Amino acid sequence: MGDSEAAWRTIEARASGPALADLFAAEPDRVSRLTIEEAGIRFDFAKTHLDADLLGGFLKLATAMDFTAKRDALFAGEAVNVTEGRAAEHSAERGHGAPESVAIARGLHARMRALIDAIEAEAFGPVRHILHVGIGGSALGPNLLVDALGRDAGRYDVAIVSNVDGTALEDAFDRFDPGATLLVIASKTFTTTETMLNAASALAWMAESGIEDPYGRVVALTASPDAAVEWGVDETRVLPFSESVGGRYSLWSSIGFPAALALGWEAFEELLEGAAAMDRHFRLAPPEANAPLIAAFVDLYYAVVRRAETRAVFAYDERLRLLPSYLQQLEMESNGKSVNVEGEPIGRPSAPITWGGVGTDAQHAVFQLLHQGTHLVPVEFVAVTEPGHSLDEAHHRALLINCFAQGAALMAGKANPGDPARHYPGDRPSTTILLDRLDPGRLGALLAFYEQRVFANAVLLGINPFDQFGVELGKEIARSIEQEGTERFDASTRALIERALG
Repeated sequence: MGDSEAAWRTIEARASGPALADLFAAEPDRVSRLTIEEAGIRFDFAKTHLDADLLGGFLKLATAMDFTAKRDALFAGEAVNVTEGRAAEHSAERGHGAPESVAIARGLHARMRALIDAIEAEAFGPVRHILHVGIGGSALGPNLLVDALGRDAGRYDVAIVSNVDGTALEDAFDRFDPGATLLVIASKTFTTTETMLNAASALAWMAESGIEDPYGRVVALTASPDAAVEWGVDETRVLPFSESVGGRYSLWSSIGFPAALALGWEAFEELLEGAAAMDRHFRLAPPEANAPLIAAFVDLYYAVVRRAETRAVFAYDERLRLLPSYLQQLEMESNGKSVNVEGEPIGRPSAPITWGGVGTDAQHAVFQLLHQGTHLVPVEFVAVTEPGHSLDEAHHRALLINCFAQGAALMAGKANPGDPARHYPGDRPSTTILLDRLDPGRLGALLAFYEQRVFANAVLLGINPFDQFGVELGKEIARSIEQEGTERFDASTRALIERALG
């Protein structure tokens, strides 16, 4: 038995153990030991079943899996994406990586800033609207940033369109003046079917509205600049990013262009600085006080040992309403794998299903199951101390009290032996992440925390979080249907296509 399997056996022996209430009673210092403050964010893991014995087991697992060396390899720009033979250099975008990669990233950021300065100076004519087309990581990150931080910016109207459903694009056309719209096309390869179809339709909308040179109002964000130029974008308006920056990790690169333009360059720099602060913490903090690593221990305990198939994230702040959607791609596309880096079956559950919602809305929709259902669902609460509005403070007070009360209720439960329908079993785990305020720096730190947590989970499971081959098969079949017809497909698929498309 290898060292990692021995560590796993120790951890898996704790499928049951002390209840949360008993852990609090036995450990007077539990809150201080399981709370980490970093970059203006408080991470409270006290309401999880992680205790000294479990922590010791996971620390042994981290040692057995050579966690420190693999983390160093990530930041050194080594080929940690083993199936594709390349590095994963998103951290270099915020200054933590191989020196040559950091220098390249800074040069590309300077190019992006120069283009933003030119747009602000109306070098391409008046711009009031930004129409950003992309999908997956080319849309989820920018959309989250603009929605969370751009509500009071007042610089530009921004529409981020990812769905190939024409309704989404038409909504933007109805709102925007084509003569004052900048079209931003985000595609790593500049061949993404949905994105390129949306881009072509946007150009046609501009042309039909009398814009003489629609291509003159296009900016391309891509790791394939030659393809963008061949498509028709002027080289001066192509903002490249490195092939080694994965889509779901790319908002720090030129993919963040619409956010940098909408929020201002200073805000984008603060975002990078906040992420860099979390990177420093992840690199330098000891394992027992390392927020992303401790979060990964918690994740794996519930997914692997307690067999929890889902993890719920609830943002108790309207500005973070898109965070659960962003995390769905980051976590499930990264770690939703069934084989390890050697191509062998993992033999254990990997990433749980990530889902969630917003604040008090979710309490009236899904918390019935969380409190009294038969499924074990670890919950993550994300809240902000400082409100994002100027209304009576009673609004924010009620919001935060509800957030903290839900965590307390999940843990404590309420016995009611005489009325089983009103019995709350309790002992249900939660983590609370509390930001001092929601600004670019703290949001950058929060998103970098989630990225490094994903990496820590992957190392401990022995998998590669940087490929995503699972998203390709459905695309291949869609192309095949367009090119070859439906003869080779099952009867159900053929009938659906015939019924819907003729």
